Amino acid sequence: MKKSRISRRNFMGKAATVGAAGIIAPAIITSCSSDKGATFTPVPEGTWLDQAPDGPVLKAGVIGCGGRGSGAAINFLNAGPNLQITALGDTFRDRLDQCKAGILKQKGQEVPEENCFVGFDAYQKVIDSGVDIIITATPPYFRPEILAAAVAARKHVFAEKPVCVDPVGARSVMATALKAKEMGLTIVTGTQRRHQRNFVHTYQQVKAGAIGEIVGGNFWWNGGKLWHRENTPTWTEMEWMIRDWVNWIWLSGDHIVEQHVHNLDVMHWFFGTHPIAARGMGSRQRRVTGDQFDNFAVEYVFENGTHVHSQCRQIDGCWNMEANRVQGTKGSSNCQDSILDLSGTEIWKYAYPKDEQGQESRRLMKPAMDQEHVDFVTSIRNNQAFNELENTAISTMIAIMGRVSAYTGKETTWDEMMNSDMKLGPKVFALGPVDVPKEVPIPGEAYNPIAEQQRAAERAAARAKQQQSGTPRPNN
Repeated sequence: MKKSRISRRNFMGKAATVGAAGIIAPAIITSCSSDKGATFTPVPEGTWLDQAPDGPVLKAGVIGCGGRGSGAAINFLNAGPNLQITALGDTFRDRLDQCKAGILKQKGQEVPEENCFVGFDAYQKVIDSGVDIIITATPPYFRPEILAAAVAARKHVFAEKPVCVDPVGARSVMATALKAKEMGLTIVTGTQRRHQRNFVHTYQQVKAGAIGEIVGGNFWWNGGKLWHRENTPTWTEMEWMIRDWVNWIWLSGDHIVEQHVHNLDVMHWFFGTHPIAARGMGSRQRRVTGDQFDNFAVEYVFENGTHVHSQCRQIDGCWNMEANRVQGTKGSSNCQDSILDLSGTEIWKYAYPKDEQGQESRRLMKPAMDQEHVDFVTSIRNNQAFNELENTAISTMIAIMGRVSAYTGKETTWDEMMNSDMKLGPKVFALGPVDVPKEVPIPGEAYNPIAEQQRAAERAAARAKQQQSGTPRPNN
Protein backbone atom coordinates (compact mmCIF):
# COMPACT_ATOMS: atom_id res chain seq x y z
CA MET A 1 0.00 0.00 0.00
CA LYS A 2 1.30 3.45 -0.91
CA LYS A 3 2.14 5.46 2.16
CA SER A 4 0.20 8.72 2.37
CA ARG A 5 2.06 11.99 2.79
CA ILE A 6 -0.76 13.15 5.05
CA SER A 7 0.33 13.50 8.67
CA ARG A 8 -0.44 15.57 11.73
CA ARG A 9 2.54 17.71 10.71
CA ASN A 10 0.87 18.48 7.36
CA PHE A 11 -2.22 19.82 9.06
CA MET A 12 -0.84 21.26 12.30
CA GLY A 13 2.53 22.70 11.35
CA LYS A 14 5.38 23.04 13.80
CA ALA A 15 5.04 25.54 16.62
CA ALA A 16 5.47 29.13 15.54
CA THR A 17 5.74 31.95 18.03
CA VAL A 18 2.67 34.14 18.14
CA GLY A 19 4.89 37.16 18.63
CA ALA A 20 6.31 36.66 15.15
CA ALA A 21 2.86 37.39 13.75
CA GLY A 22 2.68 40.61 15.71
CA ILE A 23 -0.55 39.69 17.53
CA ILE A 24 -1.79 37.69 20.46
CA ALA A 25 -4.86 35.51 20.88
CA PRO A 26 -8.01 37.58 21.45
CA ALA A 27 -9.04 37.93 25.06
CA ILE A 28 -11.74 35.62 26.39
CA ILE A 29 -15.09 37.36 26.73
CA THR A 30 -17.60 35.96 29.20
CA SER A 31 -20.85 34.61 27.77
CA CYS A 32 -24.12 36.36 28.45
CA SER A 33 -25.89 35.43 31.66
CA SER A 34 -28.61 36.72 33.95
CA ASP A 35 -30.12 36.16 37.36
CA LYS A 36 -31.98 32.84 37.12
CA GLY A 37 -34.85 34.26 39.11
CA ALA A 38 -35.28 37.37 36.99
CA THR A 39 -38.31 37.87 34.77
CA PHE A 40 -37.45 38.19 31.10
CA THR A 41 -38.60 41.40 29.40
CA PRO A 42 -38.31 41.30 25.58
CA VAL A 43 -36.01 43.87 24.01
CA PRO A 44 -37.73 45.97 21.31
CA GLU A 45 -36.35 45.73 17.79
CA GLY A 46 -34.22 48.64 16.63
CA THR A 47 -34.58 50.59 13.41
CA TRP A 48 -33.23 49.08 10.19
CA LEU A 49 -32.40 50.95 7.00
CA ASP A 50 -33.61 49.49 3.72
CA GLN A 51 -31.31 51.81 1.79
CA ALA A 52 -28.05 53.54 2.61
CA PRO A 53 -28.16 57.37 2.68
CA ASP A 54 -27.18 59.43 -0.34
CA GLY A 55 -23.75 60.98 -0.65
CA PRO A 56 -20.80 61.45 -2.98
CA VAL A 57 -20.11 58.69 -5.47
CA LEU A 58 -18.41 55.63 -4.00
CA LYS A 59 -16.37 53.61 -6.47
CA ALA A 60 -15.81 49.90 -5.86
CA GLY A 61 -13.54 47.33 -7.45
CA VAL A 62 -14.41 43.63 -7.48
CA ILE A 63 -11.63 41.08 -6.98
CA GLY A 64 -12.85 37.59 -7.80
CA CYS A 65 -15.57 37.73 -10.46
CA GLY A 66 -17.17 34.30 -10.06
CA GLY A 67 -20.72 33.69 -8.91
CA ARG A 68 -20.35 35.18 -5.44
CA GLY A 69 -18.24 38.12 -6.63
CA SER A 70 -20.80 38.93 -9.32
CA GLY A 71 -23.61 38.62 -6.79
CA ALA A 72 -21.83 40.83 -4.26
CA ALA A 73 -21.33 43.50 -6.95
CA ILE A 74 -25.10 43.65 -7.51
CA ASN A 75 -25.80 43.60 -3.75
CA PHE A 76 -23.49 46.61 -3.41
CA LEU A 77 -25.07 48.54 -6.28
CA ASN A 78 -28.53 47.88 -4.81
CA ALA A 79 -27.53 49.28 -1.42
CA GLY A 80 -28.14 52.95 -2.17
CA PRO A 81 -27.66 55.85 -4.60
CA ASN A 82 -24.42 57.00 -6.24
CA LEU A 83 -22.64 53.65 -6.12
CA GLN A 84 -20.46 52.41 -8.96
CA ILE A 85 -18.38 49.38 -9.91
CA THR A 86 -15.40 50.84 -11.76
CA ALA A 87 -12.83 48.01 -11.77
CA LEU A 88 -12.78 44.21 -12.06
CA GLY A 89 -10.05 41.65 -11.45
CA ASP A 90 -9.92 37.88 -11.84
CA THR A 91 -7.46 35.12 -12.67
CA PHE A 92 -9.50 34.23 -15.75
CA ARG A 93 -10.89 36.48 -18.46
CA ASP A 94 -14.12 34.53 -19.02
CA ARG A 95 -15.17 34.98 -15.38
CA LEU A 96 -14.42 38.70 -15.57
CA ASP A 97 -16.41 39.05 -18.79
CA GLN A 98 -19.44 37.31 -17.26
CA CYS A 99 -19.36 39.64 -14.26
CA LYS A 100 -18.92 42.68 -16.49
CA ALA A 101 -21.87 41.67 -18.67
CA GLY A 102 -24.05 41.02 -15.62
CA ILE A 103 -23.40 44.46 -14.17
CA LEU A 104 -24.22 46.07 -17.51
CA LYS A 105 -27.41 44.04 -17.97
CA GLN A 106 -28.76 44.38 -14.43
CA LYS A 107 -27.58 47.87 -13.46
CA GLY A 108 -26.71 49.59 -16.74
CA GLN A 109 -23.12 50.28 -15.71
CA GLU A 110 -20.24 49.69 -18.11
CA VAL A 111 -16.94 48.92 -16.41
CA PRO A 112 -14.15 50.58 -18.45
CA GLU A 113 -11.95 48.08 -20.28
CA GLU A 114 -8.81 49.81 -19.01
CA ASN A 115 -9.94 48.88 -15.49
CA CYS A 116 -10.36 45.16 -16.23
CA PHE A 117 -7.40 43.12 -15.02
CA VAL A 118 -6.57 39.44 -15.45
CA GLY A 119 -3.95 37.27 -13.74
CA PHE A 120 -2.57 36.49 -10.31
CA ASP A 121 -1.60 40.16 -9.82
CA ALA A 122 -5.01 41.51 -10.85
CA TYR A 123 -5.96 42.22 -7.23
CA GLN A 124 -3.23 44.83 -6.80
CA LYS A 125 -4.16 46.53 -10.08
CA VAL A 126 -7.78 46.81 -8.92
CA ILE A 127 -6.63 48.29 -5.60
CA ASP A 128 -4.48 50.82 -7.46
CA SER A 129 -7.21 51.79 -9.95
CA GLY A 130 -8.64 54.71 -7.97
CA VAL A 131 -11.46 52.88 -6.16
CA ASP A 132 -12.73 53.72 -2.67
CA ILE A 133 -13.93 50.22 -1.84
CA ILE A 134 -12.72 46.68 -2.45
CA ILE A 135 -15.17 43.79 -2.79
CA THR A 136 -13.28 40.51 -2.61
CA ALA A 137 -14.82 37.12 -3.30
CA THR A 138 -11.86 35.10 -4.53
CA PRO A 139 -11.30 31.53 -3.32
CA PRO A 140 -10.59 31.88 0.42
CA TYR A 141 -6.87 31.02 0.14
CA PHE A 142 -6.16 34.41 -1.50
CA ARG A 143 -8.07 36.60 0.94
CA PRO A 144 -5.41 37.30 3.62
CA GLU A 145 -3.04 38.79 1.03
CA ILE A 146 -5.79 40.82 -0.65
CA LEU A 147 -7.10 42.12 2.69
CA ALA A 148 -3.62 43.19 3.77
CA ALA A 149 -3.01 45.01 0.48
CA ALA A 150 -6.42 46.72 0.50
CA VAL A 151 -6.01 48.00 4.06
CA ALA A 152 -2.44 49.14 3.35
CA ALA A 153 -3.95 51.23 0.55
CA ARG A 154 -6.60 52.59 2.97
CA LYS A 155 -9.60 51.04 1.23
CA HIS A 156 -12.87 50.08 2.86
CA VAL A 157 -13.52 46.39 2.27
CA PHE A 158 -16.36 43.95 1.84
CA ALA A 159 -14.83 40.47 2.12
CA GLU A 160 -16.65 37.21 1.65
CA LYS A 161 -16.31 34.51 4.27
CA PRO A 162 -14.24 32.61 5.24
CA VAL A 163 -11.30 34.99 5.40
CA CYS A 164 -8.52 32.37 5.32
CA VAL A 165 -7.83 28.61 5.20
CA ASP A 166 -4.99 28.10 7.69
CA PRO A 167 -3.56 29.47 10.97
CA VAL A 168 -0.92 31.62 9.24
CA GLY A 169 -3.68 33.24 7.20
CA ALA A 170 -5.88 33.71 10.26
CA ARG A 171 -3.17 35.52 12.20
CA SER A 172 -2.43 37.69 9.17
CA VAL A 173 -6.10 38.67 8.94
CA MET A 174 -6.26 39.42 12.68
CA ALA A 175 -3.27 41.74 12.29
CA THR A 176 -4.90 43.39 9.26
CA ALA A 177 -8.10 43.90 11.28
CA LEU A 178 -6.17 45.81 13.93
CA LYS A 179 -4.52 48.03 11.30
CA ALA A 180 -7.90 48.75 9.71
CA LYS A 181 -9.33 49.80 13.08
CA GLU A 182 -6.42 52.20 13.62
CA MET A 183 -7.10 53.71 10.18
CA GLY A 184 -10.86 54.06 10.77
CA LEU A 185 -11.76 51.78 7.86
CA THR A 186 -15.00 49.85 7.60
CA ILE A 187 -14.72 46.13 6.88
CA VAL A 188 -17.83 43.99 6.52
CA THR A 189 -17.62 40.24 6.01
CA GLY A 190 -20.12 37.94 4.38
CA THR A 191 -21.16 35.87 7.39
CA GLN A 192 -24.67 37.32 6.87
CA ARG A 193 -26.32 36.34 10.17
CA ARG A 194 -25.01 39.37 12.07
CA HIS A 195 -26.88 41.53 9.53
CA GLN A 196 -29.99 39.35 9.35
CA ARG A 197 -32.80 41.09 11.17
CA ASN A 198 -34.39 38.05 12.80
CA PHE A 199 -31.02 36.71 14.02
CA VAL A 200 -29.98 40.10 15.42
CA HIS A 201 -33.23 40.59 17.32
CA THR A 202 -33.12 37.04 18.70
CA TYR A 203 -29.53 37.60 19.82
CA GLN A 204 -30.67 40.74 21.66
CA GLN A 205 -33.25 38.69 23.60
CA VAL A 206 -30.69 36.04 24.52
CA LYS A 207 -28.17 38.64 25.62
CA ALA A 208 -30.89 40.27 27.74
CA GLY A 209 -31.26 36.99 29.65
CA ALA A 210 -34.18 35.28 27.93
CA ILE A 211 -32.66 31.81 28.29
CA GLY A 212 -30.37 32.47 31.25
CA GLU A 213 -26.73 31.46 31.10
CA ILE A 214 -25.76 29.54 27.95
CA VAL A 215 -24.66 26.03 28.87
CA GLY A 216 -24.65 24.17 25.55
CA GLY A 217 -25.66 24.15 21.91
CA ASN A 218 -25.90 22.41 18.55
CA PHE A 219 -24.96 23.78 15.15
CA TRP A 220 -25.71 22.04 11.83
CA TRP A 221 -25.16 22.54 8.12
CA ASN A 222 -26.07 19.22 6.56
CA GLY A 223 -27.00 19.54 2.90
CA GLY A 224 -26.41 18.17 -0.56
CA LYS A 225 -23.35 18.12 -2.75
CA LEU A 226 -22.03 21.42 -4.06
CA TRP A 227 -20.85 21.93 -7.63
CA HIS A 228 -17.63 20.64 -9.13
CA ARG A 229 -15.75 21.22 -12.40
CA GLU A 230 -14.48 18.38 -14.54
CA ASN A 231 -10.94 18.83 -15.81
CA THR A 232 -10.41 19.55 -19.51
CA PRO A 233 -7.36 19.03 -21.76
CA THR A 234 -7.06 22.80 -22.31
CA TRP A 235 -6.61 23.58 -18.60
CA THR A 236 -3.42 23.28 -16.61
CA GLU A 237 -3.65 21.71 -13.17
CA MET A 238 -3.58 25.15 -11.54
CA GLU A 239 -6.44 26.42 -13.68
CA TRP A 240 -8.52 23.34 -13.00
CA MET A 241 -7.97 23.52 -9.24
CA ILE A 242 -8.91 27.20 -9.07
CA ARG A 243 -12.01 26.63 -11.19
CA ASP A 244 -12.87 23.61 -8.98
CA TRP A 245 -11.86 25.45 -5.81
CA VAL A 246 -14.68 24.35 -3.47
CA ASN A 247 -13.28 20.81 -3.59
CA TRP A 248 -9.65 21.51 -2.63
CA ILE A 249 -8.39 21.98 0.93
CA TRP A 250 -5.78 24.63 0.13
CA LEU A 251 -8.24 26.80 -1.79
CA SER A 252 -11.44 26.50 0.27
CA GLY A 253 -10.31 25.18 3.65
CA ASP A 254 -12.81 22.29 3.23
CA HIS A 255 -16.53 22.81 3.65
CA ILE A 256 -16.37 23.00 7.45
CA VAL A 257 -14.43 26.24 6.84
CA GLU A 258 -16.01 27.46 3.62
CA GLN A 259 -19.69 26.83 4.45
CA HIS A 260 -20.14 25.70 8.07
CA VAL A 261 -18.34 28.87 9.20
CA HIS A 262 -21.78 30.53 9.01
CA ASN A 263 -23.01 28.36 11.89
CA LEU A 264 -19.74 28.48 13.80
CA ASP A 265 -19.85 32.27 13.59
CA VAL A 266 -23.33 32.16 15.16
CA MET A 267 -21.86 29.99 17.94
CA HIS A 268 -18.99 32.46 18.44
CA TRP A 269 -21.43 35.39 18.40
CA PHE A 270 -23.96 33.99 20.89
CA PHE A 271 -21.34 32.54 23.25
CA GLY A 272 -19.26 35.72 23.07
CA THR A 273 -16.02 33.76 22.95
CA HIS A 274 -14.21 31.00 21.12
CA PRO A 275 -13.80 27.36 22.24
CA ILE A 276 -10.42 26.25 23.53
CA ALA A 277 -10.43 22.73 22.03
CA ALA A 278 -12.02 20.64 19.28
CA ARG A 279 -12.58 16.87 19.16
CA GLY A 280 -13.61 16.00 15.65
CA MET A 281 -14.18 13.22 13.18
CA GLY A 282 -15.10 13.07 9.52
CA SER A 283 -14.66 11.16 6.29
CA ARG A 284 -15.01 11.20 2.54
CA GLN A 285 -17.87 9.11 1.17
CA ARG A 286 -19.17 10.63 -2.06
CA ARG A 287 -17.07 13.61 -3.18
CA VAL A 288 -15.96 13.16 -6.80
CA THR A 289 -13.08 15.64 -7.12
CA GLY A 290 -10.54 17.26 -4.84
CA ASP A 291 -9.07 16.06 -1.56
CA GLN A 292 -11.67 17.10 1.02
CA PHE A 293 -14.00 15.30 3.40
CA ASP A 294 -17.74 15.47 2.79
CA ASN A 295 -18.83 15.12 6.43
CA PHE A 296 -17.64 16.36 9.83
CA ALA A 297 -18.81 16.06 13.43
CA VAL A 298 -16.98 18.14 16.00
CA GLU A 299 -17.37 18.63 19.74
CA TYR A 300 -16.13 22.05 20.81
CA VAL A 301 -15.06 22.63 24.41
CA PHE A 302 -15.15 26.08 26.01
CA GLU A 303 -12.95 27.39 28.82
CA ASN A 304 -15.79 27.18 31.36
CA GLY A 305 -16.34 23.48 30.57
CA THR A 306 -19.31 23.93 28.21
CA HIS A 307 -19.48 21.38 25.40
CA VAL A 308 -21.08 22.20 22.02
CA HIS A 309 -21.73 19.85 19.11
CA SER A 310 -21.48 20.77 15.43
CA GLN A 311 -22.18 18.81 12.25
CA CYS A 312 -21.77 19.49 8.57
CA ARG A 313 -22.21 17.31 5.50
CA GLN A 314 -22.38 17.70 1.70
CA ILE A 315 -23.91 14.46 0.41
CA ASP A 316 -27.02 14.04 -1.74
CA GLY A 317 -29.84 11.79 -0.57
CA CYS A 318 -29.39 12.28 3.19
CA TRP A 319 -31.43 14.13 5.82
CA ASN A 320 -30.67 17.84 5.69
CA MET A 321 -30.59 20.52 8.36
CA GLU A 322 -29.16 24.02 8.41
CA ALA A 323 -29.89 25.25 11.92
CA ASN A 324 -28.51 26.53 15.19
CA ARG A 325 -29.54 25.98 18.80
CA VAL A 326 -28.30 27.34 22.12
CA GLN A 327 -29.36 25.89 25.47
CA GLY A 328 -29.55 28.04 28.56
CA THR A 329 -30.31 27.55 32.23
CA LYS A 330 -33.83 28.98 31.71
CA GLY A 331 -34.66 27.92 28.15
CA SER A 332 -33.34 27.58 24.62
CA SER A 333 -33.32 29.39 21.28
CA ASN A 334 -32.89 28.51 17.62
CA CYS A 335 -30.86 31.77 17.34
CA GLN A 336 -33.14 32.80 14.49
CA ASP A 337 -36.66 33.67 15.58
CA SER A 338 -37.82 31.70 18.63
CA ILE A 339 -37.20 31.30 22.36
CA LEU A 340 -38.54 28.40 24.45
CA ASP A 341 -38.70 27.92 28.19
CA LEU A 342 -37.44 24.73 29.84
CA SER A 343 -40.76 22.98 29.26
CA GLY A 344 -40.51 23.61 25.51
CA THR A 345 -43.19 26.32 25.44
CA GLU A 346 -42.47 29.22 23.09
CA ILE A 347 -42.24 32.44 25.14
CA TRP A 348 -41.03 34.77 22.37
CA LYS A 349 -41.20 34.81 18.59
CA TYR A 350 -39.74 37.20 16.04
CA ALA A 351 -42.41 39.25 14.23
CA TYR A 352 -41.81 38.99 10.48
CA PRO A 353 -43.25 41.60 8.09
CA LYS A 354 -46.85 41.01 7.09
CA ASP A 355 -48.13 40.51 3.56
CA GLU A 356 -51.30 42.01 2.07
CA GLN A 357 -53.39 39.34 3.78
CA GLY A 358 -51.93 40.20 7.15
CA GLN A 359 -49.87 37.01 7.33
CA GLU A 360 -46.28 37.09 8.51
CA SER A 361 -43.84 36.28 5.71
CA ARG A 362 -40.13 35.63 6.07
CA ARG A 363 -39.71 36.43 2.38
CA LEU A 364 -40.65 40.07 3.01
CA MET A 365 -37.65 40.57 5.30
CA LYS A 366 -34.70 42.22 3.56
CA PRO A 367 -32.19 39.49 2.62
CA ALA A 368 -29.01 39.47 4.69
CA MET A 369 -26.84 39.62 1.54
CA ASP A 370 -28.46 42.98 0.73
CA GLN A 371 -28.62 44.23 4.32
CA GLU A 372 -24.90 43.77 4.94
CA HIS A 373 -24.14 46.07 1.98
CA VAL A 374 -26.68 48.64 3.17
CA ASP A 375 -24.97 48.62 6.56
CA PHE A 376 -21.56 48.75 4.85
CA VAL A 377 -22.33 51.82 2.73
CA THR A 378 -24.20 53.52 5.59
CA SER A 379 -21.15 53.16 7.82
CA ILE A 380 -18.89 54.76 5.22
CA ARG A 381 -21.29 57.57 4.34
CA ASN A 382 -21.94 58.42 8.01
CA ASN A 383 -18.24 58.21 8.85
CA GLN A 384 -19.03 55.66 11.57
CA ALA A 385 -16.55 52.88 10.87
CA PHE A 386 -17.12 49.36 12.13
CA ASN A 387 -14.93 46.35 11.59
CA GLU A 388 -16.07 42.70 11.55
CA LEU A 389 -12.78 41.25 10.35
CA GLU A 390 -11.30 40.10 13.66
CA ASN A 391 -14.52 38.33 14.68
CA THR A 392 -14.69 36.55 11.33
CA ALA A 393 -11.03 35.55 11.57
CA ILE A 394 -11.75 34.00 14.97
CA SER A 395 -14.82 32.17 13.60
CA THR A 396 -12.74 30.90 10.69
CA MET A 397 -10.04 29.70 13.08
CA ILE A 398 -12.71 27.80 15.05
CA ALA A 399 -13.60 25.99 11.82
CA ILE A 400 -9.92 25.33 11.02
CA MET A 401 -9.45 23.89 14.50
CA GLY A 402 -12.35 21.48 13.92
CA ARG A 403 -10.99 20.48 10.51
CA VAL A 404 -7.53 19.74 11.85
CA SER A 405 -8.97 17.62 14.67
CA ALA A 406 -11.04 15.58 12.22
CA TYR A 407 -8.17 15.15 9.76
CA THR A 408 -5.74 13.97 12.44
CA GLY A 409 -8.12 12.18 14.78
CA LYS A 410 -6.59 14.14 17.66
CA GLU A 411 -7.93 16.72 20.05
CA THR A 412 -6.79 20.10 18.73
CA THR A 413 -6.54 23.21 20.89
CA TRP A 414 -6.92 26.91 20.22
CA ASP A 415 -3.41 27.56 21.50
CA GLU A 416 -1.99 25.00 19.05
CA MET A 417 -3.73 26.77 16.19
CA MET A 418 -2.62 30.21 17.31
CA ASN A 419 0.97 28.96 17.47
CA SER A 420 0.97 26.79 14.35
CA ASP A 421 3.02 27.66 11.26
CA MET A 422 0.71 25.63 9.01
CA LYS A 423 0.30 27.39 5.66
CA LEU A 424 -1.51 25.61 2.87
CA GLY A 425 -0.99 26.08 -0.88
CA PRO A 426 1.88 25.97 -3.36
CA LYS A 427 4.99 28.12 -3.20
CA VAL A 428 4.83 29.01 -6.90
CA PHE A 429 1.75 30.46 -8.63
CA ALA A 430 1.74 29.81 -12.36
CA LEU A 431 -0.63 28.13 -14.79
CA GLY A 432 1.06 24.73 -14.63
CA PRO A 433 1.44 21.85 -12.18
CA VAL A 434 0.54 22.49 -8.52
CA ASP A 435 2.94 21.21 -5.89
CA VAL A 436 0.59 20.47 -2.98
CA PRO A 437 -0.42 17.19 -1.28
CA LYS A 438 -3.52 15.82 -2.99
CA GLU A 439 -4.25 12.75 -0.88
CA VAL A 440 -7.44 12.68 1.18
CA PRO A 441 -6.53 12.99 4.89
CA ILE A 442 -6.72 9.75 6.92
CA PRO A 443 -7.01 10.18 10.71
CA GLY A 444 -5.26 8.04 13.28
CA GLU A 445 -2.88 5.16 12.62
CA ALA A 446 -3.25 2.24 10.22
CA TYR A 447 -3.33 -1.27 11.69
CA ASN A 448 0.19 -2.57 12.12
CA PRO A 449 0.39 -6.19 13.39
CA ILE A 450 3.99 -5.87 14.55
CA ALA A 451 3.25 -2.68 16.49
CA GLU A 452 0.06 -4.24 17.91
CA GLN A 453 2.02 -7.29 19.13
CA GLN A 454 4.55 -4.99 20.77
CA ARG A 455 1.80 -3.02 22.53
CA ALA A 456 0.15 -6.27 23.69
CA ALA A 457 3.48 -7.48 25.12
CA GLU A 458 3.95 -4.14 26.89
CA ARG A 459 0.47 -4.38 28.42
CA ALA A 460 1.09 -7.94 29.59
CA ALA A 461 4.41 -6.94 31.17
CA ALA A 462 2.75 -4.01 32.93
CA ARG A 463 0.02 -6.30 34.34
CA ALA A 464 2.59 -8.79 35.58
CA LYS A 465 4.55 -6.03 37.28
CA GLN A 466 1.39 -4.73 38.97
CA GLN A 467 0.51 -8.21 40.25
CA GLN A 468 3.99 -8.71 41.66
CA SER A 469 3.91 -5.35 43.45
CA GLY A 470 0.37 -5.80 44.69
CA THR A 471 -0.80 -2.64 42.95
CA PRO A 472 -4.53 -2.81 42.01
CA ARG A 473 -5.00 -3.36 38.27
CA PRO A 474 -6.74 -0.54 36.40
CA ASN A 475 -10.08 -1.25 34.77
CA ASN A 476 -8.90 -1.18 31.13
